[in-house]
Amino acid sequence: QVQLVESGGGLVQAGGSLRLSCAASGRAFSTFAMGWFRQAPGKEREFVAAISWSGTDYADSVKGRFTISRDNAKNTVVLQMNSLKPEDTAVYYCGATRTLFVTTETSEYDYWGQGTQVTVSS
Repeated sequence: QVQLVESGGGLVQAGGSLRLSCAASGRAFSTFAMGWFRQAPGKEREFVAAISWSGTDYADSVKGRFTISRDNAKNTVVLQMNSLKPEDTAVYYCGATRTLFVTTETSEYDYWGQGTQVTVSS
């Protein structure tokens, strides 16, 4: 069993930065691939970024602006978000999956956090 708790969301102006953190409890954190997803009002949850031992992957809409990283010793995964745009406004969720490789599919994630709100004003 893995529990995930996100933090770091908030209100920021366009062009600003936020750093989201996801703290995981439970053993074997390093064996899970981790991902960040987001969901805007009235829209489906969408992939943002993922990381595993095999590397990282990003949605085209955030490439060059967002960076995902993890610290296995601290059971933490971080999403650094720069050059934020109003269209980045959403609830951001951290997910953990037993798959060995990065995956963009929400259905492949086994555990989810409660989400953290990110609002970017224009």
